[in-house]
Amino acid sequence: MSAMRSAGLEPKLAVADLRVSRENVEVLRGVSFSLPAATSLSFIGAAGSGKSVLLRALCRLLELDPLWRVAGSVILDGEEILSASADVARVRRRLGLVFPTPALLPMSVFENVVFGLRAMGVQSERALDEAYERAMRRVLLWEPLGARPKKKPESFPHETRQRICIARAIALEPEALLLDEPAAGLDPVATQVLEDVLSRLRRECTLLVATNNLQQAARLSDVTCYLARGEVVEIGDTPSLFSRPSDARTEDFLAGRID
Repeated sequence: MSAMRSAGLEPKLAVADLRVSRENVEVLRGVSFSLPAATSLSFIGAAGSGKSVLLRALCRLLELDPLWRVAGSVILDGEEILSASADVARVRRRLGLVFPTPALLPMSVFENVVFGLRAMGVQSERALDEAYERAMRRVLLWEPLGARPKKKPESFPHETRQRICIARAIALEPEALLLDEPAAGLDPVATQVLEDVLSRLRRECTLLVATNNLQQAARLSDVTCYLARGEVVEIGDTPSLFSRPSDARTEDFLAGRID
């Protein structure tokens, strides 16, 4: 982003000419942006605009399906993470992705949260306990649930399960947290609780959020990017984009005149 470059801020994440297609149908068409560390970015746009696909492309999940094709450049802290030589498992640890529907494993809350750490080879129970407590405190679940909740996670409300998923992602201390419609299906009260957590996390972590909720984008993000048909229409600091969009298409979308 030119404003960030002119301010002399080194980008944490730099995306250049990212193109994604499936069976020769382009889903993302030359997406480019850059973002400093500890900055929150919301992607807005109609369903099918490419928001979710973008997040999955960044953390290299699309390549699990051979029908997807990804081209372009994604540089994280100076490292090209789309290169064939990049360690894909490490990329996915560095960019933690949280899905719209809580994807919990059939095990205890503790084992859900430390699952990634165990997969990395962490064996020290003390290290796992400390990582678990740190993650649960950051999502405001340590006090209500305690160290070893007896209930299985599937018995908890949707919003609590989503926070457990966020705890699992941040237990790995990712460099950026990617959230795809994190409040999907939540009522206003539960949404507020989740947004309180994300507001805390945005002070210490780079956040990229795909959302259909314009008010949520306005509340949570420093920067907002409007996508339409797989292209970046406009990107800029959130207050300016919402109050004084520079592109008529952005103004029409925010006013509900186009989808």
